[in-house]
Amino acid sequence: MTASATGSLKPIANSIAAMAPELAEWRQDFHRHPELGYHEERTAARVASLLRDFGLDHVETGIGVTGVVGVLHGRGGPGTEAIMLRADMDALPMHEASGVAHESLEPGKMHACGHDGHTTMLLGAAKHLASTRNFAGTVYFCFQPAEEGGAGAKAMLDDGLLQRFPASRVFGMHNWPGMAAGHFVLQDGPVLASADEFTITVKGKGGHAAKPHLARDPIVAGAALVSALQSIVSRVVDPLEPAVVSITQFHAGSTHNVIPESALLMGTTRTFSDKVQAVIQAEMDRICAEIGRSFAVEIEIDRGPTPYPATVNDRAVTDFTEAALRDIFGDARVVRGHPPTMGSEDFAFLSREVPGCFVLIGNGDSAPLHHPAYDFSDEAAPAGVAFWSGLVERALPAG
Repeated sequence: MTASATGSLKPIANSIAAMAPELAEWRQDFHRHPELGYHEERTAARVASLLRDFGLDHVETGIGVTGVVGVLHGRGGPGTEAIMLRADMDALPMHEASGVAHESLEPGKMHACGHDGHTTMLLGAAKHLASTRNFAGTVYFCFQPAEEGGAGAKAMLDDGLLQRFPASRVFGMHNWPGMAAGHFVLQDGPVLASADEFTITVKGKGGHAAKPHLARDPIVAGAALVSALQSIVSRVVDPLEPAVVSITQFHAGSTHNVIPESALLMGTTRTFSDKVQAVIQAEMDRICAEIGRSFAVEIEIDRGPTPYPATVNDRAVTDFTEAALRDIFGDARVVRGHPPTMGSEDFAFLSREVPGCFVLIGNGDSAPLHHPAYDFSDEAAPAGVAFWSGLVERALPAG
C-alpha cells in the first residue's frame, strides 16, 4: 500500500523522536512477557506504574478485570470535554518463531498482533502529554485487556468505564503489516467485520465401521453440514453484502474401524451488517435442524458468549482524525479510503457507545498479524506517539 505524495513529509517533533530508545525498551519488555486475556497482571502493573511515574492526575486499575485507565487534565484542569484513547494489552496463545532477541519467554504465548506496540505508543503519548499539558480538557488513556476473543472492551464497559470516565469521542489504532512504518490509513463507515464464533455438536450412534447400517454416522452428517453452511453466503445473503462463513475445525473419531458417537465442528461468521448477521444465524439454525432430521442425528449449535459487532467509524470523527493526521505528518503519509477487512476488533463495543475512529498505522515489511514470525516494528512507535499527542492537542486545543 502506498501513500499519496501530494504533500510534504513533516518530521516528528524532536522531543518525541528522542523517546525511541525508551519506547523500544518498554515494547520489547512487554514482548518478552506476553500475557493472555484477563491475565495481564504484569503488563497492567507496569502500565499503571509508568503512568504514575509520568505524573498523571489519576490512575485506576482492575477495570474489566485487568484494565487500566490513566486520567490527565490539560491546562486549567478538567475542562468541559474529555476524549478517550484506547490500546489493547493481551497476547495470543501461540508459540513464537520470530528469532528476535526479545522473543517471548513464555512458551505458547506471544505478542503476534502487536498489542505490545499499541500499549507502548499510548504510554509514550501519556508521558509526552503529561510533560507538556498543551491541551485543555481531559484525556483518558484506556489500556484494555482481552481483545483477542475475550471482549475486554465490553468487560470494561460493563464495569462502568464510560460512567466513570465519560468521553465525547473515542479513538483506537492498530498496526498494519505491509504498509510503510509510520504511515496511516483510515476510512469512515465499516472498517472491520463482526465476528461470531460457533461450535456445532453432532450426536449420532456409534458402531463398527463394517456395519454402518446399525449406526447413525455423525461424520457423514457433519460433512453435509460443512457443504450446506457454505450455501448461506452464496444463496441466502444478498450478493452485495460482504459475508463469510468459515468452518475451521472438524473433530471426530479415534481409530480406523469405529464409527464415532459424535463429531464437533467450529468456526466463525463475519459481516458488516447487524441485519446480515441475524440472517446468517437464523439460516445456520435452520440448516442444523434440517440436516439433523435428515440423518436422524442430534445437532446442537452453541455460539460464543460475546459476538463482536462490526467496527464502524463515525464520519465526523474520521474527518477530524484525517485532518489531524495530515496536519501532523503531511499528505504523503496519510491515505483515506482503505477497504474494509473481514477481521474483527472489540473496539467496536466502544465506538457503538461513543462516536469513534479506528486508524491503521503501518508496521513495515513484517510477517502478517497472528503469524509466529510476527514482530511489531519499533520504527513505527514514535509516529504512533506523535499521532496520539497531536490528536489530543487538536481535539482539545489549549486556546
